[in-house]
Amino acid sequence: MTSPDVAHADDPIMAGFDERYPDPPAYILGVTKEIWEDRGIDTLHASYTDDIPVRSPSGVVRGNRAVINATMATLAEFPDRTLLGEDVIWSPDPDGGFLSSHRILSTATHAAPGVYGAPTGRTLRYRIIADCAARAGSIHDEWLIRDQGAIVRQLDLDPKAYAAAQIAAEGGPESAARPFTPAVDVAGPYRGVGNDDERGAAHVAVMETMMGGGLSAVRAAYDRAVQCEYPGGVTEHGRGAVDTFWLGLRSSFPDARFDVHHVIGREDPGLGARVALRWSLDGSHDGWGTFGRPTGAPVHVMGLTHVDLGPWGVRREFVLFDETAIWKQILLHTG
Repeated sequence: MTSPDVAHADDPIMAGFDERYPDPPAYILGVTKEIWEDRGIDTLHASYTDDIPVRSPSGVVRGNRAVINATMATLAEFPDRTLLGEDVIWSPDPDGGFLSSHRILSTATHAAPGVYGAPTGRTLRYRIIADCAARAGSIHDEWLIRDQGAIVRQLDLDPKAYAAAQIAAEGGPESAARPFTPAVDVAGPYRGVGNDDERGAAHVAVMETMMGGGLSAVRAAYDRAVQCEYPGGVTEHGRGAVDTFWLGLRSSFPDARFDVHHVIGREDPGLGARVALRWSLDGSHDGWGTFGRPTGAPVHVMGLTHVDLGPWGVRREFVLFDETAIWKQILLHTG
C-alpha cells in the first residue's frame, strides 16, 4: 500500500488515501468490496478510525472494533453476501476529505443462525444507504440505514411483530435496547452539511413543501413515469405512488418536525444529476397512516433519500428508513 503521507499529496480531497483509489467513489466502492466480498475484515482497522461513531436507526456504536464485530456476525449469518454499489453521491469536506452517500443493493442467503433466527435458506435482496465522512485515508463518521422491513418480510416476518420479538428477546420494555434518537447521538468529527448545488436546494424545497402538506409539489417536481424504491423492498411507478408514500408517512406523524441535516447535489459523466439527502422526523405518532392506529408514542425517523433527475423532474426516487425501529419505538411506548 502506498504510504499515506505521499498518496494524492496534491489533492486535498484524496490526500492520505491509497493511490489505488483516484476519487471518492473508487475508494468507497473499493473498500466495501474488499471488506465484505474479499473477506478483508481486518482492513477495517485502517479504513475506519478507532473511535468512529456509526449511527443507525437501532442506535449508535463507537469504534472500528464494534464495526468489525458486527461485520463478522453478519457474514456468519449471510456468508455469501454481496454489496452491489449502485451510486456514490459525494461532496468535498471543507476541512479536507469528503462525505459520500453510498447506495447499495445487497443480496445474501440466510444460511446460519443469527439475529434473524434459525436459518431459512432464503436469498434476500435489499438496499442500504451509508453516509460516510472520510479524511486522510480513513472513514471517521457514518450514518447507515438498512432496509430492515425488506429483510424481515422476505423471511416471512412482519416488521411490527419482529420489533415485538426484539423487545421480548432483550428482556422486555424496561431493559430493551432503545432505537436511535437525537438524545443518544454523539458529536462526530464531520461538521459539514453538504454542498450548495442548486439542484440539492431545489429538492430540499420540494421535500419541505410535501412535509408541510403541499402534495401538489409531486406533480410539479416528479416525472410522470417516476420509478419509486421505498422501504420494505417496495417498487412502484408514477406520481400516485409518490403521493401515497409520503402522505402515509406524514399522516402518521402529522405534527412531527421535519429537518434536512445534509444535502448533496451533483452531476457526473454518465450518471447525470442526482441528489442525496439525510433527513429526520421528530414527533408523536398522533395520526392514522403507514403505522396504523395512533398511539401518541414519541418517534424519531432517521431517513436517507437519493433522487435521479431527468428533463421532466425526479425520474427515480430511493428512500430508506427502518420500519422495525419505528415500530419498536411505538411498542416500547405502549408496552
